[in-house]
Amino acid sequence: MTGLIEIYRVEAYNTAKLSENKMHDDTVARRFGFSGGLVPGVDVMAYMMHLPVAQWGRAFLERGLIEARFVKPVYDGEIADIRAKENNGVISIEVESRGELCATGTAWLPAVAPRFAIADYVEVAAVSERKPVSAASYETGKWLGSMPRTWAGEAADEYLNDVRERDPIYAREGLGHPGLLQRVMNKVLVDNAILGPWIHVGSKMQLLNAARRGDEITARAKVTGNYEKKGHRFVELDALVVGNGTTPLAHCHHVAIYRPREQAAA
Repeated sequence: MTGLIEIYRVEAYNTAKLSENKMHDDTVARRFGFSGGLVPGVDVMAYMMHLPVAQWGRAFLERGLIEARFVKPVYDGEIADIRAKENNGVISIEVESRGELCATGTAWLPAVAPRFAIADYVEVAAVSERKPVSAASYETGKWLGSMPRTWAGEAADEYLNDVRERDPIYAREGLGHPGLLQRVMNKVLVDNAILGPWIHVGSKMQLLNAARRGDEITARAKVTGNYEKKGHRFVELDALVVGNGTTPLAHCHHVAIYRPREQAAA
């Protein structure tokens, strides 16, 4: 089957204006060449996931695969149009705002979810005392942990509102939105170092089980890359996101610029 899937339109919301990451602050973001504070990439990815969930329902939440790459910022209060086309079972997704292409991605539904053994992913605690970020913070081969996160009750409802999610499946079936798993991936970086302004640039996520509202979510992550490119310092993570210490929820590849090149003020 090939064809255009209905366009999904959202008014973007910067959920991280007051976060430690000042790339979401208007004044700081302008120093790096942006027009204002960036809407977090994990939330843009949450917008993108609306369409495959609308297409495949709970099956996507249990075993869907999605890749996303963020190419230009999405800004608070601006309209983002999420367009998708399906071709032979693969959904190609684009996010457009201000007439510009801001993100691209693909999603598909494997016949079965691959198996990942929790024992293959080392469980470590987040550092007891965070230090300013350096290359040693994310040394290649190093295992990183995250503090447990839980979104239950009002917190779960608030998240759905923040990412403009209108699909009733989450409330009806008591499920957690997969965008929460991406938030935990970001927290791996934050829980292990004190970062300056930084940018999430892309992710690949294979869902393994549907998360439940109120699950305690952690990530067991290994640093697979730490390198410089065009003046930016990148980190890549390979991780298993785990629910309640026992259930693999997703296998993730996460890429971020943890030390971006600063531009001269205009």
